[in-house]
Amino acid sequence: MANSANGVIQLLDYKPGIGDFRREILSGLAQEQKVTPPKYFYDDKGSSLFESICMLDEYYIPRTEVSIMETNIDEICAFLGRNVQLIEYGCGNCSKTQILIDSMPALATYVPIDISREQLLTVTRRMALNHRGLDIVPVCADYTSDFRLPVSRYASSRAVVYFPGSSFGNFHPREGRRFLDQVAKVCGLGGGLLIGLDLKKDPAVLHRAYNDRDHVTANFNLNLLERINRELDGDFRLEQFEHYAFYNPKKGRVEMHLISLKEQAAHVGNAVFSFARGESIWTESSYKFTPDQFARISAESGFKMEHVWTDDQQWFGVFYLVRIN
Repeated sequence: MANSANGVIQLLDYKPGIGDFRREILSGLAQEQKVTPPKYFYDDKGSSLFESICMLDEYYIPRTEVSIMETNIDEICAFLGRNVQLIEYGCGNCSKTQILIDSMPALATYVPIDISREQLLTVTRRMALNHRGLDIVPVCADYTSDFRLPVSRYASSRAVVYFPGSSFGNFHPREGRRFLDQVAKVCGLGGGLLIGLDLKKDPAVLHRAYNDRDHVTANFNLNLLERINRELDGDFRLEQFEHYAFYNPKKGRVEMHLISLKEQAAHVGNAVFSFARGESIWTESSYKFTPDQFARISAESGFKMEHVWTDDQQWFGVFYLVRIN
């Protein structure tokens, strides 16, 4: 729990570590289409680069979501109700969560979950100092894996899972279904899901968002190779790979890749991976949705759409759903 008098945090740590990272990277690079999970972007440097991406003019997602939250916060909190346990998947810097918690004085417990241990501790210590008396129980875990939630000091009326920032779009359809099934178990019957989703829009807007003129997104993408070199004894030469991102309209997703600029080989420990010129590592997908499309997807996991808040351009949506079966 958080000791709000001095900001000391008791962390529930499932120790997502180097073994998982190595296993998933080796498995992904061995596939015909080389692929890496996007969750491994977020080491300390990657998290810092993503913070910089969120400040870019081209990357509309964070400021649009914040605007939606600020404009509609009273109505959002009314849907969530009082005395709830708020469980956040992938808390990051908690900027959007701060808007929620500031407007929910009757919140029973806040459970932030993140794979980045240091960032999780930093933001929850700050949150504890700013919200003295709030029961804050951070969990260091990969939220797509199996983990148990901590026991709160306070009884709550129900659980609400909060998943901001459009990260659901990183899941391919089957993965997304499994994730929603897991969330349904966590929140239980009558529990809620508050989730941010990037909506379908002009592909030119999407292209700019993932190909900024300052190349911050490119550096964020390439940092994955730097992390592999540092933590997994890799020898990727970053200057021989190039960031490439595009919108695939048939699949309704932005794809982000690292393109090999020449025929080459790279090691990860004792494993050797060969690259043809132009061959890619597929590092991220970001699916875009319509409200009706997500209503159908979430219904398969027992959720009913209660409300959707969007911006004036309908570029982004904050969805509230309740598990009904």
